[in-house]
Order: sequence, then C-alpha cells, then structure tokens
Amino acid sequence: MGKKIRTEKDIRTNDILLGPLERPTLAFFAKHMPKWVNSDMLTVLGLLGSVLAGVAYAMVGLGTVKGNPWLFVASLGFVINWFGDSLDGTLARYRNMSRPNYGYYTDHAIDGLTSILVFGGIGLSGIARFDVSLIALCGWLLLMMQVFLKTHATGVFEMTSIKIGPTEMRLAIIVLNTVVYFVGAGGSLFDVTIASQVIPVNLGTLVLGVFAILFLLYYIYQIITTGSQLAYEDGEALKRRQMEEKNPSQVDAKLSKAEKKAVKKAKKHPKTIQDNSSGATI
Repeated sequence: MGKKIRTEKDIRTNDILLGPLERPTLAFFAKHMPKWVNSDMLTVLGLLGSVLAGVAYAMVGLGTVKGNPWLFVASLGFVINWFGDSLDGTLARYRNMSRPNYGYYTDHAIDGLTSILVFGGIGLSGIARFDVSLIALCGWLLLMMQVFLKTHATGVFEMTSIKIGPTEMRLAIIVLNTVVYFVGAGGSLFDVTIASQVIPVNLGTLVLGVFAILFLLYYIYQIITTGSQLAYEDGEALKRRQMEEKNPSQVDAKLSKAEKKAVKKAKKHPKTIQDNSSGATI
C-alpha cells in the first residue's frame, strides 16, 4: 500500500516591514540564479550561514568583545542565512517546482537548529550571559511553536508578527554586532539578586533579557487571542451541528447565499484550499 499524500495547502501571509525591498530583491536573484542551483542547495547554504554565525560568536568569546573581527564574520553568517533561507522557496515558485509540504517541514526543522546555534553562540560570545541567552532561546522557540500550532488550527501560516519577521530580526542582530564591535559589551550596568545570587547585567544581557520578556508576553497574547477566536468559531460550528441534527431544513434556510455557495463548492472540491504556500522551503 502506498503512502497517503497530503494535498491540502495553507494560506501564507508575509507583510514584513522590509517586504517592499525584500520581495523584488529575491525575485531578481531567482530570475538570474544559475540553472544548476536548486532550492535544496539554498536551504543547505542557509544552514551553513547559521553555523558560521554560531562558530563566529564562539570565537568572539575567546577574546575581547570590543573590536573583535569575528563579530563581522557572525554578521556575514546572518547574511548568508538570509540569502539561502529566503531565496529557496522563491526560486522553487519561480521555476514552478514548489513542494510546499516538504518545504514547510524541512524549513522549520532547520529553523530549530538555527535558533540553537544563534542564541547559544551569543551566550558563548560574552555579549550576554549564557543563562539569559538560553531563556531568550526558550521564548523564541515558544513563538515558533505558536506559529506551527496556529497554522495547523487555522490553515493560515503567518510568517510575521506585528510586521516583524526573520529578516528584521537578522538585521537587528547585525546592527547589534556592529555597535558591540565599536563600544564593546560594556561592564555591569546594575546587579540583579535572584535566589541570593547577585547577577551582574551588562548591555547585551539587558537587551537579550528584554527580548526574552517580549517573546513570552507575545506568546501569552497569542494564546489568549487565537484561543478565543478558535473557541468562538468552534462554538458556532457546534451550535450549527446541534441545530442541524434537530431540524436540518431550518439550518439550510438560515444559510446566506455566500455560505450556500461555499458549501456547494466544498462538496464539489473537498480538498481545495487556497494555495499560497512556499516552494521547496519557506
């Protein structure tokens, strides 16, 4: 018996701040990409970029942060990661060779590795405390998990949050690397006492700590808003099912023309959902 093939596609939204610049840039690269380069190669290139960033951060930790050239190598790693991770899906769609299910799975599986490399590297670099870096990593992984759950529950894959996506995050880290190169991570700004332990907080630790708090707060916000919306939708669907069981003809009479048309279309094409999915990887 052959494997069951999933045919449903998720609606994909991407309204990042840098979208007006990024989209035409990626379209240009896809149009002029050599034929021997495929989406899988770009996916691997993106992963190698994150590995380079993680290793470079670790090398920063072996010396002085201020004026350390490895910070620019880490920034180069983010540029390479952006090029591979953002272009692979664009190239697949341009060549009409999209594999949305494979791409969605592979891309986000690799995103988990990238997150560990980046946050772990920052912790090893001395820019921020390692424990705070791991807390920020946990917050970031929670946000990723929320995106996956929301995609499964709603059928809409939201690549951005309040117009901030991976591209903006990479740019922010590159800017931070540049600032740290010239001014250093800085000494202790203040001390925090937790469980009788005095923890010195420098600039990098403060920035990463603030991000960690924002990640957690936004995760909670998404749980409340998305959960409320899903509860309402499922509640309405439940009411309709119960009403239909009691009086099917009454329910049919209450359906609007648009709803009747949608039901008729769904019965005719039960597996058809709007396809705005990515290519080989997203």
